Amino acid sequence: QVQLVESGGGLVQAGGSLRLSCSASGRAALYINTMGWYRQFPGKERELVAMILTAGGNVARYGDSVEGRFTISRANGKNTVYLQMNTLQSEDTAVYYCNAVVTVGAGIGLRTLEVWGQGTLVTVSS
Repeated sequence: QVQLVESGGGLVQAGGSLRLSCSASGRAALYINTMGWYRQFPGKERELVAMILTAGGNVARYGDSVEGRFTISRANGKNTVYLQMNTLQSEDTAVYYCNAVVTVGAGIGLRTLEVWGQGTLVTVSS
């Protein structure tokens, strides 16, 4: 079983910064296909914040509302991603969820799974 452990949420004033981290663990043979962050506002569906696609050399993709303010990165050789959030606005207040699409196992036991973290609350006060 694969687990995602998140950290770094909290309360920050508008214009400030926070960094979220997410680590995947649980299986020795674990390949990360994509890993990143979604967020969810009350009463809304989850939306993409940022993700890294391993194929093609850790290409990053961003949601329109955060591009230029948020930066996603991956620790070298580790199944950990970071989301640096700068110039935070009250509209960024949401629960942030780590997400990963991983391939585990080998041979006949090879499987691709989508995994979610438990979520971390980011609150930006104006």
